[in-house]
Amino acid sequence: MRILFLLTQDLESPSGLGRFWPLARELARLGHSVRVAALHADFGALQERTFVRDGVEIEYVAPMHVLKQGNQKKYYRPHQLLWIALRATWTLSRAALTSPADVIFVAKPHPMNGVAGLLAKTLRHLPLLVDCDDYEAGSGRFSAAWQRAIIAFFEKRIPRHADRVTTHTHFMMENLVSWGVPRERIFYLPNGVDPDRFQPPAPERVEAAREKLGLHGKKVVAYIGSLSFPSHPVYLLMDAFAQVHAVLPDSVLLIVGGGENLPELKKQATDLNVEAATRFVGRVRPAEVPLYYALSDVTVDPVHDDDAARGRSPLKMFESWVCGVPFVTMDVGDRAYLMGKPAAGVLVEAGNEMHLANGILRILSRPSLQEKITSIGHRRVGHYAWYHLVRSLPICGESR
Repeated sequence: MRILFLLTQDLESPSGLGRFWPLARELARLGHSVRVAALHADFGALQERTFVRDGVEIEYVAPMHVLKQGNQKKYYRPHQLLWIALRATWTLSRAALTSPADVIFVAKPHPMNGVAGLLAKTLRHLPLLVDCDDYEAGSGRFSAAWQRAIIAFFEKRIPRHADRVTTHTHFMMENLVSWGVPRERIFYLPNGVDPDRFQPPAPERVEAAREKLGLHGKKVVAYIGSLSFPSHPVYLLMDAFAQVHAVLPDSVLLIVGGGENLPELKKQATDLNVEAATRFVGRVRPAEVPLYYALSDVTVDPVHDDDAARGRSPLKMFESWVCGVPFVTMDVGDRAYLMGKPAAGVLVEAGNEMHLANGILRILSRPSLQEKITSIGHRRVGHYAWYHLVRSLPICGESR
């Protein structure tokens, strides 16, 4: 089967790399012909826009709606954004209408790829799959109400026209039903992990990084992800870490990632007097991520009890499991369901930095608890390896 993915992001983004790239790669491994037409966060700097990776043909066709350079994320002005959206819609539509395909897979129901997918369904009579892996209108950063309204309009309507809709949380499943998608068309596809991507780094690399970051003899609390407060309130972790550090002065907070709220987070560390105990690494290449898990004693996913968190299935949890690192998060959405019983991690009350601090301290002060939840996570992660999850997709029954 020939499958065309339409992405409004690049495959190096957390969502692209964590969900859509393993989906595309595993489908190719199963014998399907897979092509990806995508946008890129730094399109102008790309030296190669069309290439083949692991049997998947990838083409970056236009810029994304945000510009990412180094550790910073820059948002365009409204008139620039309109032009970028129109360009992206045109180039993705051209790919959808001209590429050899038996199935169109819209990765996130955004206006640009959503219109392209609907055109292919209408004009080429191709089956349309739509993946809803976030509550977009509830988690995005919008400079004006009209931008949110446009995203919400497409997010609610595009899935209604799909032959099949995949989503990774029960919250989004119920949203989709309330938006008019028949329940029998919805397929629950949780997030997962690519074990090949998280092979343990060489001990000498870990030791060199530990030396460089001054982590010898330290208890390392890590956050690995985007520094964008609307969807990732890392300031909750910074507040919690100040309490952890008061109890365990040998603790260090390791922040790996970039985003528009990095300056605010650095100021917060200074205001809380934990600047010397905080290491801001910045955005790193995907291949380097396992190194930072290897440096960590515990990883944390701070969230509020809001629609953005209910609509998200945290990749950090699966990555922590496969890397053998204890994980702490807050009891929102599918997190308790995914952790199972006994829980493969520590859950605390959402939005409460004191409870978050206590959860972190429980792990750092109890080696037996660390060993227990790490062992449970190691057993549980096998159910969420992408090579198992992809085989459950309805389109995996045929290849050509």
